[in-house]
Amino acid sequence: MQGIIVAYRLVVELFGSAKLFLARVNELAFTPGVAEILEQILVLWRITRQKVLVPTFQVIVIVCMAMSVIVLIEKALLGVVSWCARVSHRRPEKIYKCDPIAEDKELGSLAYPMVLVQIPMYNEMEVYQLSIGAACRLTWPVDRLIVQVLDDSTDPLIKALVEKECQKWRKQGRNVRYETREDRGGYKAGNLREGMKHDDYVQDCEYVAIFDADFQPESDFLVTTVPFLVHNPRLALVQARWTFVNSNDCLLTRMQEISMDYHFKVEQEAGSSICGFFGYNGTAGVWRVQVLNEAGGWNDRTTAEDMDLAVRAALLGWDFLYVGAIKVKSELPSTLKAYRSQQHRWSCGPALLFKKMLLEILMAKKLSIGKKFYIVYNFFIARRFISAFFTFFFFSLLLPMKIFFPEITIPGWESVLIPTTITLLHAVGTPRSFYLLVLWVLFENVMALHRCKAILIGLVEAGRVNEWIVTEKLGNRLKMKLIVNVTRRFLLRERFHLLELMLGTFLLLCACFDFGYRENYFYVFIIPQSIAYFVVGFGYVGVVVPNLDT
Repeated sequence: MQGIIVAYRLVVELFGSAKLFLARVNELAFTPGVAEILEQILVLWRITRQKVLVPTFQVIVIVCMAMSVIVLIEKALLGVVSWCARVSHRRPEKIYKCDPIAEDKELGSLAYPMVLVQIPMYNEMEVYQLSIGAACRLTWPVDRLIVQVLDDSTDPLIKALVEKECQKWRKQGRNVRYETREDRGGYKAGNLREGMKHDDYVQDCEYVAIFDADFQPESDFLVTTVPFLVHNPRLALVQARWTFVNSNDCLLTRMQEISMDYHFKVEQEAGSSICGFFGYNGTAGVWRVQVLNEAGGWNDRTTAEDMDLAVRAALLGWDFLYVGAIKVKSELPSTLKAYRSQQHRWSCGPALLFKKMLLEILMAKKLSIGKKFYIVYNFFIARRFISAFFTFFFFSLLLPMKIFFPEITIPGWESVLIPTTITLLHAVGTPRSFYLLVLWVLFENVMALHRCKAILIGLVEAGRVNEWIVTEKLGNRLKMKLIVNVTRRFLLRERFHLLELMLGTFLLLCACFDFGYRENYFYVFIIPQSIAYFVVGFGYVGVVVPNLDT
């Protein structure tokens, strides 16, 4: 043990000061041969440090500076566009014709187009009644609306309950179709693709609205979305905004709300305004069936089947419209396990899709150069890849390593100004959570590790590239006891996350070194990030519900 302590002190003082290192060597009274070896190690270390490590880290600093500027420009551009859209009152209804479908006494309900509502689900015990009920209450002529419940459940009890719910609404006069299949091939994409094969009733539908099992559209959803498609023949998709019934349930859902509100209020709004393109969110949207068919239908080659369809439709020259005024209730993942699985899918899928479709995007003849640039650079590279890698490498690796290499120069605007500006730009989406921004930044820095790993898996097509785990829903009756029960069901290996714990330990050691051997108070910023890694690493997120009594 004494030898380990001595070795640790030597390593620490080697990083901290060559003079301290030599003083320690003399103090320990090593034999001349050992002392000479240690002095040679010091010389070799000096050469390696000055000729290799410091220049390497300085290059990394420059790369991070470039990435931070790219991220800042992308965030600022989206922010300015979405702000201008609000200030100039460029609402979708002012740009696109969306008059209500005119009543015709002779045609009657035939004046309305046939609409298919698809609800894909998998063992959705807690929420199946909410989504089916909401779909069946949609305001639309009964004979012009088909609700298709696509049940991939493997639990016989849940399948029986879902089928019984469909039968209940059929008895009330609703055209509800309960469809199952023999296996879950292709997961959600395969389920939706199979649903479109029922030609006996699907071929008559002009539009298809899709809702995940936890989504509850308002009764006027079709009345407010379908007219955009009816009156504007070049529109392929109308996407609504998500709102969250459980955003106040725990700190994890509050953190997600900040990110998701920014995504809809800024990213989707700006994409719709700039070039009529954005990533389809997989639910709470209405597609023109013609576009689905032209684009080749649902494809399960990645876990981002919604984005895949959107990109293929865009390559054919179709436009998309985001209408933020139309809101659909949904549920955020309340457990860390569910959130990590969702984020893996949302990061890995787009990376694999980008790899598979990059050449196709660049060669598309019906896509303008500007739109190609937006999709490749803004939508994929800057927003999904560079943003994640900059966040992780800069805050979790480069800044801590600067403690050991004080020669590295990081400009103040790079370490303070740009991150602060990016954070404030994110805050505009959820003003009520402004006081949580520091915690949100720490949490996002931790999740950046998970996202970077998923992106790399997608790019190299490693083992988990097509892993699909359905996000667990707990219903809008979520309470503390229920969350704790869900958390306790985790296996030990699911509760602890090794990479996060390793990063937390690394940051803690960096903070201790800074406290003992530096005078720059860097540890004040490193310790909170280390704690955040430990909190996530030990799985203590998504457990505490602050509003238990409400």
